[in-house]
Amino acid sequence: MKKTFLVIALFSLLSIIFIPIFVSAQGQGLVPCNGPDCTINSFFQMLLNIYNFLTTMIATPLAIIALIVGGIFMMASAGNPSTFGKGKEIITWAIIGLFLVWGSYLIINLILTTIGYGGTWNVL
Repeated sequence: MKKTFLVIALFSLLSIIFIPIFVSAQGQGLVPCNGPDCTINSFFQMLLNIYNFLTTMIATPLAIIALIVGGIFMMASAGNPSTFGKGKEIITWAIIGLFLVWGSYLIINLILTTIGYGGTWNVL
């Protein structure tokens, strides 16, 4: 019963947070063209829009929520080392995830320069 309530509460909280983000993504338009007007530049602009959406609107808020949950676990542990360790592990993985998301620009740039692409991929 308690676990079901926790799942419903978490789903409700995440819905309140992410539904406006998904709606605003449709308003901005991830796909910059319409039908026959599409070019190869439109395809790469779409990929850039998706990358920016995933890094700024999805991954960063999820990592911040994970940091908060990890902190709550650590504060509510009341001397229980396993709960404190779980909170510490959540915070550690959230920080690693943030570094990967925010460093993904450097990772993508390194891969593209390694294979010989000399242009600017992040500005169209």
